[in-house]
Amino acid sequence: MTQNEMNILVPEKLAEIEREHNVTILYAAESGSRAWGFDSPDSDFDVRFIYKHPQSEYLKLNERRDVIELPINETWDVSGWDLDKALRLLMRSNPTLYEWLSSPICYRDSGFTKRIRPLLAEYFSPSKMLHHYLSMARKNMRTSLEGDTVRLKLYLYILRPLLACLWVMENESAPPVKFADLAESMLPESLKPTLEHILAEKVKSSEKAEIPRIPDIDSFAVSSVDKIQSHIESLPEHRRTWDALNAFFIREISQ
Repeated sequence: MTQNEMNILVPEKLAEIEREHNVTILYAAESGSRAWGFDSPDSDFDVRFIYKHPQSEYLKLNERRDVIELPINETWDVSGWDLDKALRLLMRSNPTLYEWLSSPICYRDSGFTKRIRPLLAEYFSPSKMLHHYLSMARKNMRTSLEGDTVRLKLYLYILRPLLACLWVMENESAPPVKFADLAESMLPESLKPTLEHILAEKVKSSEKAEIPRIPDIDSFAVSSVDKIQSHIESLPEHRRTWDALNAFFIREISQ
């Protein structure tokens, strides 16, 4: 399936979800490797969306699910968060939410990103962003930097969160979603030719392809982890109130 084909199929699927679940989808975009810009020929499409119920649903006492998930198949993985869940996650400066809302591949936007953008700035927390991305990098390093070979995609899944951390440390803002932008700004010049080789292999290889370990990348990863951890320990605690989020939520479900 091509991106052009998905640009037609995804809006149709979103309309179907709205009818079946009686919701309004405020925003939908591509997430994961295709949004980052290093998808493989067999990468699926990760469609993510934010939706709201009619206002009356939020006044009911019975519990309801705050996610909608469709069965995963070989073509796509489609899921979304209720608006109230998304805003609770924003209170914690959830990096995944920031990535969704900055995706370069957008399938629908009702003006939601423009309305929520001031809150993204207000609730941004360097500490929480760094903890998230550093945890991702460490997890991938534990599973990859042991044998003589490494799954090709795992090098990218190590570099991307580490570069995101370095971006946050330097710019005190959410990192760009496109990996190329992150690498251009934060990767040492000496490693850029190596990364170009990795990316060239990635776009023509399967998700399970392996390559020999690259000592320079391994060394950069280990030293970056130490640098990031030291920076996290020096950061003050991030505190915000719920006031702006509550006001935004009430406006959105009242429309």
